[in-house]
Amino acid sequence: MRNERTIRVSIITGMLAIAPVFAARAAAQGPNEYLVQFRDGTTPATRVAAARGAGASVRVIYNRLSVASVDVPGAAAVAALRRDPAVLSVIPNRRITAFQGKGKPGGGSTSTEQIPEGVKRVGAPIAGSDGQGVGVAILDTGIDSTHPDLDVAAASHTSYGTSCEDENGHGTHVAGTVAARQGNNVGVVGVAPLARLYCVRVLDGSGSGTDETLLAGLDWVLAQADAVSPAIKVVNMSLGRPREVEDNDPANPMRVAIQALTDAGITVVAAAGNDPLIDVATQVPGSHPGVISVASTTAKDGTNQCRLLSGAIRADTASYFTTDGASVTVSAPGEDQEDVSRGCLISSVGILSTRMGGGTVRMSGTSMAAPHVAGIAARHYQVTPSITPAEVECKVVRASRIGVAPLDSPTSSYSFDGVREGIAQAPSLSSPSCSAD
Repeated sequence: MRNERTIRVSIITGMLAIAPVFAARAAAQGPNEYLVQFRDGTTPATRVAAARGAGASVRVIYNRLSVASVDVPGAAAVAALRRDPAVLSVIPNRRITAFQGKGKPGGGSTSTEQIPEGVKRVGAPIAGSDGQGVGVAILDTGIDSTHPDLDVAAASHTSYGTSCEDENGHGTHVAGTVAARQGNNVGVVGVAPLARLYCVRVLDGSGSGTDETLLAGLDWVLAQADAVSPAIKVVNMSLGRPREVEDNDPANPMRVAIQALTDAGITVVAAAGNDPLIDVATQVPGSHPGVISVASTTAKDGTNQCRLLSGAIRADTASYFTTDGASVTVSAPGEDQEDVSRGCLISSVGILSTRMGGGTVRMSGTSMAAPHVAGIAARHYQVTPSITPAEVECKVVRASRIGVAPLDSPTSSYSFDGVREGIAQAPSLSSPSCSAD
């Protein structure tokens, strides 16, 4: 199946151009919902008392994070919270979404195992570099735990009801790219097929959530990372929202949570976004410090029947839909290829991965690029168990084809930032030292 995304293009100064896509601002989930970041070590009882003392009602008290989610009756309560000496920041609870791609069933077989083009491009797993003994948390719409191609741990978290089962399909697709089983003659093979998947449901069936639900998932990972076996060493977040002024505050709860994860030795990977007209600096969590932010590229050459375009769109070309910018750490396949029809239509052939309900499905987007890098990170932890998140990032960057790729997109919509950050590559069995300085 070939058309995950199809757009009409025209020729402008010899380049393909697509219609502009405008990013909406991150609307607050509710006008009275706020997240309160307290000083590190503030007890749950103190947080509850502070919220109530300011006239707010408590929604969520987090375990490892010194945060409370509250409902406030008005501006006076917000001001009272901000005056509390134990409070570092008070920000609105904003909506986040999966960086969705449309999928079409098919492209695989329940009886014939395939190595997807993206996995081939970054480096197919080999014995000793296949993610064995490493846990990867998928913060998404959930995972289909009954899928025969996925090894999903019993330990899980959901911010919605009591089940971590996927009701959307996005999270199941992401999970398969990270760690679909190898050698079972079913479906596809992930980048790190022997890694263990941990379901952390932070988005609902429509692919939507909030900072509150995301923080609950990050809080669970912090609390459980070393308690589960294998330990969680990688987090994948194929989601995000527009960056707001308060996101620049070092005491912003999401920034604090990500820093806590990296301090705990956990690598955080996030999708850059699917709007080519914006810089990743305008998106979170992709632009937060400590995050490996991943843009999208093609995995192989496409086809071209348009006489107005010279040549086909090649492998390692920046995807026409990808968000770019200086905060992008690395690129990875977010689609198999881009084809141009006789009528000058660009069609994105999506990444093949696991489908909610069984079988396979194709999807395109930076949501599909990020889990390639999460799988690569898992393989780094396998090869070098004592590696730090900073060293993982350093190795990912140094192993990529820096300065050579990604190639420029033929669409004038691509906001190339002048830096070819490279395409992520999986580690070999030898993992040389890497200075993160």
